Amino acid sequence: MVLDKIDKALLALLQADCKKTTKEYATSLNLSTTAIYERIKRLEREGVITKYVALVDKKKIDRDFTVLCQVKLLQHTKENILRFERQILQLEEISECHHISGDYDYILTLNVSDMEAYREFMVNKLTAIDQIGSTQSSFIINSVKKSTAVFI
Repeated sequence: MVLDKIDKALLALLQADCKKTTKEYATSLNLSTTAIYERIKRLEREGVITKYVALVDKKKIDRDFTVLCQVKLLQHTKENILRFERQILQLEEISECHHISGDYDYILTLNVSDMEAYREFMVNKLTAIDQIGSTQSSFIINSVKKSTAVFI
């Protein structure tokens, strides 16, 4: 799908705040409410917009200890990969899991309350996954830039 200048501007506005009214977006872009509504519906239909979500302040729910955990599998068989991925999907502490290139096979992002909770997670949940050969964890000290928006 080819996005024009207005589509890109509309997507930027939606990524900044998707709770505004269609009229507010129309005013910002100097278009009619109907034109904006139709553009949003087309972007949804074409799969450009996939979901609307609420972003939660991790500090307010005591999940602001963020860990990046690199995982190396024991063997790279289809069965091991699929089994590992199925088990990761069951772990609520993990917010992201990416199959990556390089020295490690996966990188996980997880959010827990503190180091003790992370140790509990590692000992009782992650090490229970028998496809894992090794892990290496890093802890977020401070986020310099953090965004869910995609530059268009």
